[in-house]
Amino acid sequence: MTQEILNIKNLCFNVEQKEILKNISFIVNSGDLFTISGPSGSGKSTLLKLVANMLEKTTGDIIFDGKKIEDYTPTLYRQEVSYFFQSPVLFDQTVKDNLSFPYTIRQLPFDDTRATSLLEDVKLSKDYLEKTIDSLSGGEKQRIAFVRNLLFEPRILLLDEVTSALDQDNSQIIHQIIKKLNKENGITILWITHDQNEYLSSNNRLFIDKGELTNE
Repeated sequence: MTQEILNIKNLCFNVEQKEILKNISFIVNSGDLFTISGPSGSGKSTLLKLVANMLEKTTGDIIFDGKKIEDYTPTLYRQEVSYFFQSPVLFDQTVKDNLSFPYTIRQLPFDDTRATSLLEDVKLSKDYLEKTIDSLSGGEKQRIAFVRNLLFEPRILLLDEVTSALDQDNSQIIHQIIKKLNKENGITILWITHDQNEYLSSNNRLFIDKGELTNE
């Protein structure tokens, strides 16, 4: 039996009287994988940022697990609904500094075993923990940021063109992990992509053009 986890109702977002999103409505069930496509500037990233509670909607409702987004503490909500940027930012000095952060904000000790296991999943060895951020390639930074998002698995993972800046090998690594997270771990995923193969890989597809959901 499917269980609704996210309900977007008549969602609109305006900036200085310009309509960025117009009357967006759709329902996501727990364990779904939605791929989202459309022309550049059509409002795809804005939609995910609204769902992630990073922007404030103009009108409409975002309902997560039966409650309106406004009824959640933002920090706790973002632990359940995690947004992954197209160009993620790493901070501080080392990889371990970044992977320790999710534990620090939860006041928990760093789990070296969990971090090492996830690093290996993205084809990075344990010694990357001691590497400096400045020494990493773009693809390595992307994979480190991905691991950081997954140390505590969210219920919904929002992916904003996470493979667009990666070479084919790195893109394939991330692609495989996304599918595993969805199929084996049951994480609900909303995934913006311009890659036609990625887009067509899901039975649940949203196409946004000029701020509106349209037929492809």
